Amino acid sequence: MAYEHVAGPLGPERQDVLHGILAATIANAARGKGGRRAEPKDFVPTWDQGAKRQPGDWRQMLAQVKAMNARLGGADLREGRP
Repeated sequence: MAYEHVAGPLGPERQDVLHGILAATIANAARGKGGRRAEPKDFVPTWDQGAKRQPGDWRQMLAQVKAMNARLGGADLREGRP
């Protein structure tokens, strides 16, 4: 964490930024006069962070787990369950 704090992010996040810089450079070289200047952030994707909201009730969570288990072909191994 300390190294990333000094040197910047490592891995895919850093590659996204580097490719954004490259794409912005190419776009700015090809833009016409008076065109909007491209920024690297214009080319860095925002990846899906997943669902932010968690179900509030344990019964809803259990229903979701059961549904995922069934979709993946799993079996309910709790006592007394088929």
